[in-house]
Amino acid sequence: MLRRLYHDQPETFAFTPDNQKWAEAQMKKFPEGRQASAVIPLLWRAQEQHGWLTRPAIEYVAQMLDMAYIRVLEVASFYFMFQLQPVGSIAHIQVCGTLSCMICGAEDLIGVCKNKIAEKAHEVSADGKFSWEEVECLGSCANAPMAQIGKDYYEDLTAARLSEIIDELAAGQVPVPGPQNGRFAAEPLKGLTSLRDYDSGKTKYNASVQAAVEIGDTVKRIDGTEVPLLTPWVKDAAAKPKAAMKPKAAKPAAKPKAAVAEAADAVAEEQPLTLDAARETGADDLKKISGVGPKLEGVLNDLGFWHFDQIADWTDAQVAWVDSRLKFKGRIIRDNWMAQAKELAEK
Repeated sequence: MLRRLYHDQPETFAFTPDNQKWAEAQMKKFPEGRQASAVIPLLWRAQEQHGWLTRPAIEYVAQMLDMAYIRVLEVASFYFMFQLQPVGSIAHIQVCGTLSCMICGAEDLIGVCKNKIAEKAHEVSADGKFSWEEVECLGSCANAPMAQIGKDYYEDLTAARLSEIIDELAAGQVPVPGPQNGRFAAEPLKGLTSLRDYDSGKTKYNASVQAAVEIGDTVKRIDGTEVPLLTPWVKDAAAKPKAAMKPKAAKPAAKPKAAVAEAADAVAEEQPLTLDAARETGADDLKKISGVGPKLEGVLNDLGFWHFDQIADWTDAQVAWVDSRLKFKGRIIRDNWMAQAKELAEK
């Protein structure tokens, strides 16, 4: 399926302050120089904030991760969980259309969406509140047919119940997710034969539904302020830290042989030949070097590097000089910029 960016795009995008902190914390999960590994969670958070993934949002994430725009677009267009077009302001309904759900009535659910929202998938309803699509298996086969609305599963659906859910959402209500036929979770329709704690009244809903109910609004978009959803490294100021265990006394560790060798092989820095500006022929597009994105190209220009032939001639000492002035060290050697630049310069 061909997936393109929507024709009508907003001018700008920026994370909310809370989402910005969250995104920066995600980047710190990965080793230095590997921040691009955070591209999927950052794109997902951008979609959660705005509702769908816009071109400015894709470019914003690319700049944060120092990636070429096209690389981030490739990720966004590859995974169908990313919506590249506007969705309903209240909810985007994803109806599972795979085997179990189709056998149990998914076509009837799709019919409801066509009648109440829009004739075609991905079209926003006339009032702008809803959109829908058919998706592949969502893994709730025992509770077929089902649909994902917002972040939650609505299972054991009938056409009549889905119609009611859409009306309730339009009226500002938040229907409780989970099974819609009285089932607790995914037990046999005749009832539980084990794990019957809920019969005693201790638990009203299964764990997934209970978490959604406690949040208070299952279809709202994430803005980064939800305490139950914060990542472990974002500390709650009100939380009391656990008492730290006293470590056992340990003998001083011997310096690893690799570290000794690395120190012995350290290369003295030497500044390469730099230019105050590009030559009259114009600057080379340094982004053609794998590992160099728009942000990093700007850094190289600021350092005085505008052309492929400048980079192609770097010695080990000169690489050390440049490397010490980059945010993510090690990528010059990792991606072999010199060989790439030499090839590009010869074209």
